[in-house]
Amino acid sequence: MALRNITMRVLLLLAVVSAAYAAKGKAEKKESADGPAASGPAASGEGGEYDITKLGAKPDGTTDCTEAVEEAWASACGSTGNPTIIIPKGDFLTGALNFTGPCKGDGLNIKLEGNLLASNDLAKFKSNWIEIMRVKKLSITGKGNIDGQGKAVWTKNSCQKNYNCKILPNSLVLDFCDDALIEGISIINSKFFHMNIFQCKGVTVKDVKVNAPGDSPNTDGIHMGDSSNVSIIDTTIGVGDDCISIGPGSTQVNISGVTCGPGHGISIGSLGRYKDEKDVTDISVKNCVLKGSTNGLRIKSYEDAKSPLVASKIHYENIEMDDSGYPIIIDQKYCPNKLCTSKGDADRVTVKDVTFKNITGTSATPEAVSLLCSEKKPCEGVTMSDVKIEYSGKNNKTMAVCTHVKVTATGVDKANTCDA
Repeated sequence: MALRNITMRVLLLLAVVSAAYAAKGKAEKKESADGPAASGPAASGEGGEYDITKLGAKPDGTTDCTEAVEEAWASACGSTGNPTIIIPKGDFLTGALNFTGPCKGDGLNIKLEGNLLASNDLAKFKSNWIEIMRVKKLSITGKGNIDGQGKAVWTKNSCQKNYNCKILPNSLVLDFCDDALIEGISIINSKFFHMNIFQCKGVTVKDVKVNAPGDSPNTDGIHMGDSSNVSIIDTTIGVGDDCISIGPGSTQVNISGVTCGPGHGISIGSLGRYKDEKDVTDISVKNCVLKGSTNGLRIKSYEDAKSPLVASKIHYENIEMDDSGYPIIIDQKYCPNKLCTSKGDADRVTVKDVTFKNITGTSATPEAVSLLCSEKKPCEGVTMSDVKIEYSGKNNKTMAVCTHVKVTATGVDKANTCDA
């Protein structure tokens, strides 16, 4: 009986050992077929970090990293807590990146220390390059670059000749995002707009650098529309179009400490190009410098506006002009490249309650002040105080050109007054 029990135990032990060896063999075969086993998840625990290089991204500037970056987003957006996507030092080439929420956690961070490079294969883009939609408490911070590599495709931009041109990809687009922070990064050489903010609430852009050559077409620095509570602070912008363009539906906008140039200035508009645009109101532009921009502080509306709208409660204060063209300009007859035509029902945009305070420096054009308002919709409530801008050239004198506007002026240099 004892001998029988010993024999059964030996047989059982042999069976266990045999099963273990079989399992090991299967694992080795699987690893051989699939490659080395993963070293573990890209992030662990609540609020984890998702490093794109751990998901296969190569920092060589030539390998397509789109899939790795989108996988990092999917993992982070599906995570609880306050997760972070890490883009480390190096150059990472991608096609279109579509980041869509709402996300599961309390917020989502993108730490940009390396450089994201946009592919120049336009077939990879349906519309924009990096588009972030329906995300709350988003932050994009770091010292890295979002590089649109636009130089290779700017010649394909036909918008200056064709009113209904094909739009090239914007670099960074925020749609329906609330409580967003963009800080410290650089956005450079976009194929079209560098940054576009649409239907967002509570966006802060701080200490950001936006840069493209002055002759690059339609490379607006930061554009916004149908958004509220937007702040652009201590940011440097030099581009081939508007440094900042405040489009229809923008309210409660604060711009402070911005340096603009080259570029087309800090603009409200253009307004009236499309039907049913919303009003623009509560705009503050303070403590800014415009260097060599083709325009300064500009409000522009189409003379053949499709629907009525109002631009009001606009305040400019402590602005320095450094050889900028048309430093102060309201243009209700805006018609770029003569692509629009005035109609009988034109002049539907109202501009009112605009204040210019302590605007000083030099103008590259004799017209330091240009208030070109509409006969049917004259500008209302325009106030100027402590305005002194001098033409920097030698072949003419400083002047103000004003139509269909009555200005209340105090402490304004005689050459800058409408009745000069």
